[in-house]
Amino acid sequence: MQPAVPPAPARRLRAAPDAPGVDAPGPPPARHHGNMTQSSRAQAHDQQHGDRSDDVTGRRARTGRSDRTVPADRLAEAYGNPQPSVGSIAAHRPFAVAGPTASPGLEPDLDADLGPYPYGHDVYDDDGYGHDGYGHDGYGHDGYGSRPAREPGQGDAGDGPQGDGPLPQGRFLDRERSWLAFNERVLELAEDPDTPLLERANFLAIFASNLDEFFMVRVAGLKRRIATGVATRSASGLQPREVLELIWTRSRELMARHAACYQQDVAPALAEEGIHLIRWNELTDKEQGRLFTLFRQQIFPVLTPLAVDPAHPFPYISGLSLNLAVVVRNPVSGHDHFARVKVPPILSRFLEASPQRYVPLEDVIAAHLEELFPGMEVLAHHMFRVTRNEDLEVEEDDAENLLQALEKELMRRRFGPPVRLEVEETIDPYVLDLLVRELKISDAEVYPLPGPLDLTALFRIAALDRPELKYPKFVAGTHRDLAEVESASAPDIFAALRERDVLLHHPYDSFSTSVQAFLEQAAADPDVLAIKQTLYRTSGDSPIVDALIDAAESGKQVLVLVEIKARFDEQANIKWARKLEEAGCHVVYGLVGLKTHCKLSLVVRQEGDTLRRYSHVGTGNYHPKTARLYEDLGLLTADPQVGADLSDLFNRLSGYSRRETYRRLLVAPRSLRDGLVARIAKEVAHHGAGRPASIRIKVNSMVDETVIDALYRAARAGVPVDVWVRGICALRPGVPGLSENIRVRSVLGRFLEHSRVFAFGNGGEPEVWLGSADMMHRNLDRRIETLVRVTDPAHRASLSRLLETGMSDSTASWHLGPDGGWTRHATDSDGQPLRNVQEMLIDARRRRRGSATP
Repeated sequence: MQPAVPPAPARRLRAAPDAPGVDAPGPPPARHHGNMTQSSRAQAHDQQHGDRSDDVTGRRARTGRSDRTVPADRLAEAYGNPQPSVGSIAAHRPFAVAGPTASPGLEPDLDADLGPYPYGHDVYDDDGYGHDGYGHDGYGHDGYGSRPAREPGQGDAGDGPQGDGPLPQGRFLDRERSWLAFNERVLELAEDPDTPLLERANFLAIFASNLDEFFMVRVAGLKRRIATGVATRSASGLQPREVLELIWTRSRELMARHAACYQQDVAPALAEEGIHLIRWNELTDKEQGRLFTLFRQQIFPVLTPLAVDPAHPFPYISGLSLNLAVVVRNPVSGHDHFARVKVPPILSRFLEASPQRYVPLEDVIAAHLEELFPGMEVLAHHMFRVTRNEDLEVEEDDAENLLQALEKELMRRRFGPPVRLEVEETIDPYVLDLLVRELKISDAEVYPLPGPLDLTALFRIAALDRPELKYPKFVAGTHRDLAEVESASAPDIFAALRERDVLLHHPYDSFSTSVQAFLEQAAADPDVLAIKQTLYRTSGDSPIVDALIDAAESGKQVLVLVEIKARFDEQANIKWARKLEEAGCHVVYGLVGLKTHCKLSLVVRQEGDTLRRYSHVGTGNYHPKTARLYEDLGLLTADPQVGADLSDLFNRLSGYSRRETYRRLLVAPRSLRDGLVARIAKEVAHHGAGRPASIRIKVNSMVDETVIDALYRAARAGVPVDVWVRGICALRPGVPGLSENIRVRSVLGRFLEHSRVFAFGNGGEPEVWLGSADMMHRNLDRRIETLVRVTDPAHRASLSRLLETGMSDSTASWHLGPDGGWTRHATDSDGQPLRNVQEMLIDARRRRRGSATP
């Protein structure tokens, strides 16, 4: 069969502009404040909302305008005066966190001035198990051109008394291979017959969604760097081309395994339970007739067949869209022609032909192609799907208006170059050759698979109302310290926090009756003067945003730092930013070159003659929906030091401030890495002096070479190191002479492990931190991240028990070996199931609903 016309000439597809990774700028940093310059925005805000004190303290102090009188100290201080008066809450003696020193034994006591002191469409990260499914948090541009990795064995890697000489080469695992191993662990949950059946379908969808994003971001970024010549050898020692070929080979194996799990295991098991996922030829005549009516009434009107001929060039194929490649013959001329039909994404992917019998939408369209090409003979049709580069490149330094620049870039995202072509394994070679040629894609990027393609559609099947095929239902309760035992009224969050700090552990502790209630109470409380909030991701119908709007409309001073560059949530965050501005909130977009990833909320309240700050520092987003699926930690506190720290940090994010040291916070990009490395070095000193020493870390990803080298040096000096990681880990445990004292575990299950905890033995006086930062270049160099020091002894003990449980050999988990391979440990030597840490925590909450500590 020959085409009627020669192939369309090669055309350049529009792509996002190439740009190397953005390094953290030096102070003072520039800021993005909405759609106008600062002065013009202040004038417009005055005209719309009248004379409000936050205009003076928040804008005019920065624009140099002085035509109005500065309001009373009460409101200035409430909004966070960057120049606090003597005696105000903001006045304090700066406390500098010590960095690493040449001799750990001479390092000063880091807490000398402060006194004594759970356990995914971000990889299970957005809407339910959203964009990153179990995946969002692992992306960025680390490793290839954005932060040159120190050559193994060079520099100061082995310097210092705990190093005992240079560290060996080959000590870092490849991060891309590690990510693929992570997604393989997700696949193993889908393959596990002990996983509830609809949860297995859900994990199949998560695997597919994760891999989509991996290609859109990581593979696309790697290809772009190779093409522009800025890619360098990775920290693992592999050349960029070697990494790309490794990805192609390993992802092909995993995709084949994924398809086989669906075809041979999950789909038949669903059929046994009365849920039939069938193809068109398996339908009864009655079902086909019903679907023909549905096609004519609801599907046909939205379809658009696109022909390829001299008058119709090869159409643009949008990323992740499902398409039919159709070959038709003109019965008059005898010529064969190619056409493309896009499967409408606005329609449900699985159509219910009859109760509990579902057929793919593309099968219904394919069965009625004659309706789309009347008078033509349909010879063949084949499904295909294209993945494109959908990473964003915004040159912030050159963007006078970040929001408008980002909106333009979102439009350009649609036209990124292809990075993967999925086709049905039965595709005609001629059609495949045409697609490869027109899409300008290599043979290595073509993935033939058994149909149906795009198993992210299984999210809908997993959502079916069949509770007996899912994890047992769990409803979080109110934390005991926030619950009203003798009253049905809503808890008084502020009164509870005046009594004690509250350590929250989601989803085991309810988000809606803790963090959400905290902000809703603040919005409604007439004594609350100001609210400051970071928003990285939130839900489409966010009660958090509603509370902030209510607060602004009631006259409170509301500052919201919206991170509009949160990947794949950019459009939603732009929408919320504008809605908040319209309500009178002060909306800022953070620092140029840095994403604001920290999870912070600050409430300033008038109590008699004094002001009191109430704070929340968390590890997860202010997202009520994902808070039911993500494991996260949060600290609610009225501690003056934390409140003063948050005031200083918000002033840095919204105004001009060079503050880099805090009382109870470590803040990236300036002090967080150095602060952790200093504490790791301190454990070596404690161990050398015979005092208790240990390092236990729980993160989503462990990639940063500086931190890993510090852990290697500590382990080589004899300090036991435990790392609980959900996703990527570039650290090699168990290497003789290097890391025999390091253990690495991974826990995956019904909830996405998302919290970050850092615990140090500290010579018998344990030091524990929690916060938003993963150990990756992007988090430590190109984001605003925070860790808060946990001071309550009961909270420290609780977090220590959590880490001990997750790392225990009696807990089900995956163990990382020195070769980079992960081994699942789910049963003991007698074949009995090991403890499931998530189920243990659920059972504990059911037994003692809303306990004081997680």
